Amino acid sequence: MGMKNSETGAPPHPGFGEALRVWLAIGVLSFGGPAGQIALMHRMLVEEKRWISESRFLHALNYCMLLPGPEAQQLATYIGWLLHGWRGGVAAGALFVLPGLVVMLALSLAYSLFHQTGWLEAVFFGLKAAVLAIVVDAVIRVGRRALKNGLMVAIAAFAFLALFVFSVPFPVVVLSAGIFGYFGTRLRPDLLAPSRAHAAAAPDAPSLIGEDWRAPTETPLAVLRTGLVWAAVWAAPLVLVVPLFGWQSSFAAIMGFFSQMAVVTFGGAYAVLAYVAQQAVEAHGWLAPGEMLDGLALAETTPGPLVLVLTFVGFLAGFRAPMGLDPVAGGLLGGFLAAWVTFVPSFLWIFLGAPFMERLRDNRPLSGALSAITAAVVGVILNLAIWFGLHVVFRSIGERSVGPMRLTWPDWASLDPAALALSLAAGVLLVGFKFGIVPVLALTGAAGLALQLLG
Repeated sequence: MGMKNSETGAPPHPGFGEALRVWLAIGVLSFGGPAGQIALMHRMLVEEKRWISESRFLHALNYCMLLPGPEAQQLATYIGWLLHGWRGGVAAGALFVLPGLVVMLALSLAYSLFHQTGWLEAVFFGLKAAVLAIVVDAVIRVGRRALKNGLMVAIAAFAFLALFVFSVPFPVVVLSAGIFGYFGTRLRPDLLAPSRAHAAAAPDAPSLIGEDWRAPTETPLAVLRTGLVWAAVWAAPLVLVVPLFGWQSSFAAIMGFFSQMAVVTFGGAYAVLAYVAQQAVEAHGWLAPGEMLDGLALAETTPGPLVLVLTFVGFLAGFRAPMGLDPVAGGLLGGFLAAWVTFVPSFLWIFLGAPFMERLRDNRPLSGALSAITAAVVGVILNLAIWFGLHVVFRSIGERSVGPMRLTWPDWASLDPAALALSLAAGVLLVGFKFGIVPVLALTGAAGLALQLLG
């Protein structure tokens, strides 16, 4: 890819250094779980930088939604690969995780030594309110452009209801949409095509990575090499762990357990947290009952994927069974190993699968499947946005099961006026005054800190 000419209206190709700065900024600002992180990338990469078109962004997101592991980190890796090849993918995926990992290790250390982390909630109070506004804005923007006809609106609605009301497992929702789109397009090729009104009302803005971009063809030997290299990177820490501590050590157990989790974490962190907590407490004795909730609270107030909570578990495991090391050193090693085997597999999935996904974009049935998944993903993001919004604006949330339905509603008496006011103010700044994300986060963060100081 070279420089784009001025006739297309697309921006010039960013240098690698410029891309690094943007990926680092995304990593530092990626609060709010997957909904907030996807919204942040959409705003910065599609709306502001125009490095990738709306349709290509959604195509990448659809593939990442089908993979185990943190979909937002995988999306960053995919887009980084589109921009600068494998080095761009590594840089984007690593910088998306590293800021949150450093913060999470520091908080895990503070938790292990002092067990006092309540101050952190006040520090990030204002940031969460801004993230809520960013998420809502992203749902509106993505929905307006992704839902091309009435059928896709219906798919999004069914996906939202399946998740929010009936608690259908996330992979079932996404795969069902894909199967419907695949076979529906085979029977009626125009089933998921955009309506004329939609095509006229919501065209893609000129972008660096548009519809004419094509992935280079990879030979079978190159595919095999990619798989072997990243599988070796995944297992690389064993070269030090096994000779120094043995196969029966806590560190080998951390690598083995969280490597298994990396393969089965479909639908994000919440899909496996209960199982991880049970195994960490009962089978391994790494955590005391209730400590998983403390780790989750820390992960929710730090940048990066929510699955960083597994770093907290690994830290406590290494801290309490340091295998002859100083407990702090054991904790840092345990947390690092948990993060390594959790996030490195994402690079394997992207570098193996993304080239095939790019070449299959012209396959009509597959495009139909991904279009249906696009619609379902809008419902998924809406579900995450409402869940996140309820927990930001209200201090207490109620749930009740009625047959197959799980009804969730806020305790209106627990409404937090300050959180609501900050969220509305952030929305006005973002949408009404067109402020950038960084100034809005800075202003709401300062407001949250001021509220804490004022009591």
